Amino acid sequence: MISMSEGVRVILVGVGATVVMDVWSLILKGLGRPTLNLAMVGRWAGHAWKGRVVHAGIARAAPVPGESALGWMVHYAVGIVFSAVLAGVCGTAWLHAPTWPPALAVGLATAAMPLFVMQPAMGAGIASSRTPAPLKNCLRSLLAHAVFGCGLYLSAVALKQVWV
Repeated sequence: MISMSEGVRVILVGVGATVVMDVWSLILKGLGRPTLNLAMVGRWAGHAWKGRVVHAGIARAAPVPGESALGWMVHYAVGIVFSAVLAGVCGTAWLHAPTWPPALAVGLATAAMPLFVMQPAMGAGIASSRTPAPLKNCLRSLLAHAVFGCGLYLSAVALKQVWV
């Protein structure tokens, strides 16, 4: 059983890691690179809530009220869940003495979610197979999730500095 204190740490590490990933996305956007539109995640989540999980193309699906806000909420909730996965795999002791390798490994493993769940559900195919540049898109996902893994580590280290 996880204590309340460790639960709060999991949440803060997940939020921090997601912020790091978002900063990475802002940098890419500033360089003119395509990034994930979280409104489309919200659109997908809104339709999934009503029972429609798979789409030929999520951009062509009917808009969902508040889809942008919903997409951001889902994005951060998933970051927290992935932080909990790390704590579950490594034990909550990792939260107090974080190391790079498990954080990076979990970050990379989380790339399975967009590649094999979200992209097919949103109409891009398994591992972006229905897009013009599948390999490039897969590498972008892997890199973004590696950055998330780095964010898990950096957030846990920062939290350790302020909360003993």
